Amino acid sequence: MCGLLGFLTADTATTEVVDQVYDALHCQRHRGPDEKGTWHDDHMIFGFNRLSIIDIEHSHQPLRWGPADNPQRYAMTFNGEIYNYLELREQLAAEHGAEFPDAKIFATDGDGEAIVAAFHFWGPEAVRKLRGMFAFAIWDTETSELFLARDPFGIKPLFIATGPGGTAFASEKKSLLELLSPLELSDELDPRALEHYTVLQYVPEPESLHKNIRRLESGNYATVKVGQEPVVTRYFRPDFRVRPFVAGSEKARYAEIAAALEDSVAKHMRADVTVGSFLSGGIDSTAIAALAMRHNPKLITFTTGFEREGYSEVDVAAESAELIGARHIVKVVSPAEFAAAIPEIVWYLDDPVADPALVPLYFVAKEARKHVKVVLSGEGADELFGGYTIYREPLSLKPFEYLPAGARKLLGKLGDKIPDGKRGKSLLQRGSLRLEDRYYGNARSFNDAQLRAVLRDFRPEWTHQDVTAPIYAQSAGWDPVARMQHLDLFTWLRGDILVKADKMTMANSLELRVPFLDNEVMRVAEGIPFDQKITKETSKYALRQALDGIVPDHVLNRAKLGFPVPLRHWLRGTELYDWAETQIAESQTDHLLHKPAILQMLRDHKAGVSDHSRRLWTVLVFMVWHGIFVEDRIKPEIQEPTYPVSL
Repeated sequence: MCGLLGFLTADTATTEVVDQVYDALHCQRHRGPDEKGTWHDDHMIFGFNRLSIIDIEHSHQPLRWGPADNPQRYAMTFNGEIYNYLELREQLAAEHGAEFPDAKIFATDGDGEAIVAAFHFWGPEAVRKLRGMFAFAIWDTETSELFLARDPFGIKPLFIATGPGGTAFASEKKSLLELLSPLELSDELDPRALEHYTVLQYVPEPESLHKNIRRLESGNYATVKVGQEPVVTRYFRPDFRVRPFVAGSEKARYAEIAAALEDSVAKHMRADVTVGSFLSGGIDSTAIAALAMRHNPKLITFTTGFEREGYSEVDVAAESAELIGARHIVKVVSPAEFAAAIPEIVWYLDDPVADPALVPLYFVAKEARKHVKVVLSGEGADELFGGYTIYREPLSLKPFEYLPAGARKLLGKLGDKIPDGKRGKSLLQRGSLRLEDRYYGNARSFNDAQLRAVLRDFRPEWTHQDVTAPIYAQSAGWDPVARMQHLDLFTWLRGDILVKADKMTMANSLELRVPFLDNEVMRVAEGIPFDQKITKETSKYALRQALDGIVPDHVLNRAKLGFPVPLRHWLRGTELYDWAETQIAESQTDHLLHKPAILQMLRDHKAGVSDHSRRLWTVLVFMVWHGIFVEDRIKPEIQEPTYPVSL
């Protein structure tokens, strides 16, 4: 778990850029406070910040490996963990160990060598064999070719920029911003990415808010030759179409789900440091913690909440921890702490994410890092097993499917005439639309009219369909819940959920592992039929059945809550109203935003005219981001990591 940085020059002038790469590593020091290093040859420069988790005394990076006739052929930097690395090492040693003197194919006990050796013998197809979270870069000194890859789900980030000066890539966009000059690129903002952000509350892949910095998408690898553009290939294509279950019974299906998850948790527990677990009041994190207890009876669990009633799962999580036998630690976040941390948190994010839950996540990660170096968490269960309440919408809208298109359109117009807030309006409006038009993920902050009032350069042709249409095209003919899950894998999960998970934990030099997002768990989840995911009474039906006897009864059928934030109340009261008003007044975003309209939204929200909390938060987070990364007006105090090497 680390921060990687690389620069492939378009000519042989690497010596002119080495110092800049080394300095740019400082922007991601929190990702790897244990070691820092660089390596370079005539074209390639690698930089690395290491957080030591496996094979602490060895497995230093940048890592060198090669076959017997050229043991220094490859250089690699790697961020993440490969959980089946022991099995891969055994397979590679059995198949190719005899080709090495004394049959010593590996010089370390880590997972990094398993990646580069697999790449040498199996080529790009090696990425399909990796169970884990990863972003890595391999430089082949013989062919002068760079290979970049990112894990299937996008758990680990990888930003990339290509210009006349070459190609650079990094775990943190901040580091690439430091290298735009040698790349001969500008720091121009991307207005379309900004519009996508205001609608979705995150910047969708492969975009970033800087036009010249993109992201290698999840489930992709790229090859780069000197002086050329990256050639990108998608290797991960999930398939949620229902498939016959060969075992024949639903009980056998539930047993298979439980076995796959237990195996995944067991492999995610592999570490040479202490592993803990986040624990909310929901089924997902409770399942992970309960299974982890089987491998570490001294497991420590962590949760967070607020003092306001209805915005905390602390009591439920504490009861779960007691029932499974875990030691439990709670972090309660005050409004003052929340507000004070916002600039620092936005700096860590790289691009804005308007999900207020990332603030308590930051604080619980900070607390956890005092006790452990790795935590498990439950992200991904909703997307794989059908957990979001919105996935039940096709059940309520099914009658509309039997109506002719013209009739549905008329019902939609009727819904438009119903006053806002009145019962039935949303049902008629959404029932009149195709799935592709009405569903674009869990975040729907602004409609077009609201967006036009806020964005100075509003472009109606820049819609969510820029992002969703290519994804929907891959799921034509699937059932609607499968299509929604598939869409969320490539939008909400990798754009919001996993970004906040990675950024907020790594801000505290804490590794977060997500056992639900595993190749084998995905395999058993993909073919589950509609009625085993969603019923009129519940969601994640098959998963709940599989976890019966693993998860305590008080959680098994409990509704999802997560880490909710009382943002609606705080933006009306003394907690955040004055802070928000100050941000709007001081922000130098007048050329991008209609600030008087935003200020009026804030006042209407305070007066109770309408609940604008999500829209306000989306704009306010962008204003803070702009103040940090564009205006250089807001200067967060970023502490130097001072953690011990291991816990």
